[in-house]
Amino acid sequence: MDSTNQKVSASRKAKRKTYTPLSAAIDVEACFSMLEGRWKLVILFYLFGGQIQRFSDLEKRVTGISQKMLAQQLRQLEADGIVERTVHQQVPPKVDYRMTPWGQELCPALDAMLKWAERREIHTLKR
Repeated sequence: MDSTNQKVSASRKAKRKTYTPLSAAIDVEACFSMLEGRWKLVILFYLFGGQIQRFSDLEKRVTGISQKMLAQQLRQLEADGIVERTVHQQVPPKVDYRMTPWGQELCPALDAMLKWAERREIHTLKR
């Protein structure tokens, strides 16, 4: 009985959502809204590839961002399940951030968008 339940669960997970043009546009827009904001993508690129960054390190690397804005952007990314925050119980407290496995899956999608943008430049030059 256990193996049957596992097979049924696995087949349910494998089932893909069927999109209409409208539902696809709505879902992609929801994805973009999670990444919306002046600093979120910059923060994500510093965290891709399994990088673990302390708050202070991100603050130094993301030039021009205030502490308040960095904290706000990280909280939003954490709430959306893209970034994981770890608080180490020590004095002074140490807080670091890393991508969740689901968040790390954004990397190939953003790489594809970069390549797409490069192709636009090539098409523009051909005109």
